[in-house]
Amino acid sequence: MEGIGRRRNPYELTEESPVYVISVAAQLSGLHPQTLRQYDRLGLVSPDRTAGRGRRYSARDIELLRQVQQLSQDEGVNLAGIKRIIELENQVAALSARVAELQSVVDGAAAAMQQREAQVHASYRRDLVPYQDVQQASALVVWRPKREQKKHG
Repeated sequence: MEGIGRRRNPYELTEESPVYVISVAAQLSGLHPQTLRQYDRLGLVSPDRTAGRGRRYSARDIELLRQVQQLSQDEGVNLAGIKRIIELENQVAALSARVAELQSVVDGAAAAMQQREAQVHASYRRDLVPYQDVQQASALVVWRPKREQKKHG
């Protein structure tokens, strides 16, 4: 997560930057360009588009193409199954991010509560002593029998 007020350099390339044309993406992924077009039509890997509607693939897209190929060729998963796997992985990633976000909120609330509790304790008057009621069961009673007094006289 970026700091508040900090702007990302518009020329900085990330794994999400759409920079590869279809021929380069095909070469990098080891697939035929027509396969990439089919995957796009099926919604498996959807690259960004230029103003002229040309496809532009990112490094993340290339990795996803390789994963689709591996699931299809090595694991024998059909394209509908691969699409579902990708959807579920995206859902897990989104939920994990949400859990982290909520954990941060909970941690912040807990810290604020502890700080407020410390303020309340600091505000106590120190000249007062807390009263503690003694329970009957814990009291010690000493019994002494009465002595008979001798009468003088």
